[in-house]
Amino acid sequence: MKIGTDGVLLGAWASIQHNPFSILDIGSGTGVISLMLAQRSAAEVIEAIEIDDSAYEQCVENFENSNWSDRLFCYHASLQEFAEEIEDTYDLIVCNPPFYSENYKTSDKSRDIARFQDAMPFEHLTICAAKLLAENGKFVVIIPFKEEDRFIDLASKSKLFANIILRIRGNSASEIKRSLLEFSFTKNDIEVKELTIETSRHSYTEDYINLTKDFYRNL
Repeated sequence: MKIGTDGVLLGAWASIQHNPFSILDIGSGTGVISLMLAQRSAAEVIEAIEIDDSAYEQCVENFENSNWSDRLFCYHASLQEFAEEIEDTYDLIVCNPPFYSENYKTSDKSRDIARFQDAMPFEHLTICAAKLLAENGKFVVIIPFKEEDRFIDLASKSKLFANIILRIRGNSASEIKRSLLEFSFTKNDIEVKELTIETSRHSYTEDYINLTKDFYRNL
């Protein structure tokens, strides 16, 4: 699985201003978001959940070979299993959920699990995140912009309230495609911002460079 822009945006943007002691990455894939948060933060516990066999194995290998291996651990489990068994709560929960809801599947089962919404319905994600989030914690996701209102409504049913929204455009002429959302159990006025990734093909905006420069060799 390639490292996608969505994961990089989430790993770079998720707030660590509240100095999280413990972080949970739901549906970690190969672990890039957890690794970015290990690089950015002083969190002593960074745990990940991944259900797909090959992605889990790659995530474990990447964690073990990183500079932060003593702080990183990946569970091979579904979110349902994890939420039922774990009594701990987390100061920061991040998720780049599967969001493809088209009525078809490919011949690649692993890719289907990673990409299709029925592998992790938004309803289940918000309920489990609320159960696993510490009282003063932050829950941060990246989703399609067209799903923003529905996701905020679902989260509110679990007493999770949107505090900050960052809407993402590919370039100044393109439509908004993604929304980064930060939730907490505290209801405040929502702060809304926008970020444009490119000025032209492979020419990145200053805002995008400032957000992600610590994670790219060449930008």
